[in-house]
Amino acid sequence: MKELNLFIELIRLKKPIGFMLLFWPCAWGLTIAYDFKNNLNLYFFYLILFFLGSILMRSAGCIVNDIFDKDFDQKVLRTKNRPIASKKISTKIAIIYSCLLCLLALMVLLNFNNLTIILAISSMPLAFTYPLMKRFTYWPQLFLGITFNYGLILGWTAVYGQINLLPIILYIGAIFWTLGYDTIYGYQDIKDDEIIGIKSTSIKFKNKAKEFLLFCYLIFIFALIFIGYMMKFNIYYYLIIMIPIFILLNQIKKFDLNKPSSCLAAFKSNNFLGFLVTINLIVGKIF
Repeated sequence: MKELNLFIELIRLKKPIGFMLLFWPCAWGLTIAYDFKNNLNLYFFYLILFFLGSILMRSAGCIVNDIFDKDFDQKVLRTKNRPIASKKISTKIAIIYSCLLCLLALMVLLNFNNLTIILAISSMPLAFTYPLMKRFTYWPQLFLGITFNYGLILGWTAVYGQINLLPIILYIGAIFWTLGYDTIYGYQDIKDDEIIGIKSTSIKFKNKAKEFLLFCYLIFIFALIFIGYMMKFNIYYYLIIMIPIFILLNQIKKFDLNKPSSCLAAFKSNNFLGFLVTINLIVGKIF
């Protein structure tokens, strides 16, 4: 039980916000592609596959991140007790765990068409080099956005077997969504990060945080509105979209970069936002 608890802690299974933020873009891509006049069983089957894949890949990504960052994690109050940083789990065992999770994720992936499989495998270098970016650039959150929202493209190709302009537009918008919420998340550790030399958009824009977040979220909002226009969604879509817009603007208004608890609360609200966007896209497609 002790080893099991350490494994659960290692993959952050008790913190589902991580894999949910990976899952929602997959659901968006699948939803805008799927023809709801057909059998819904396939839609829910794909949703389940993407959900399982999100858990497995996020778990593997957490392990790789902790292996790369173990020296940094030891110096940060919030992360110093992580299993690898605290040496409760060895790097060797962690690598084995990561490989097993990737193998399980591959088994899930093989249920999709060839293009989706190829695109997903080609994204692996992005997923596992992201933890290194904070050492070289102030834009690691941008790399996270490119990686974390890649499932949106996969959701589309799972249905169509080809890439279209529509998912690319929403993908770009989602990248800026991630750029915004992960910048908020980064303010929890900004003091420690500055001391140990880690780079981030949180540090780069600490004097203009709210302006930067507004810029990112406006691009995301524009992408959602543009998708609705291009797909000729009904008026209900534009009415419901006001709720996600309110959540985003409320994040900017209420978060305080000097209060880690407010940063975490604003960050976590993006899970509900992801759910609302999914429901809204379904409404736009059906009605």
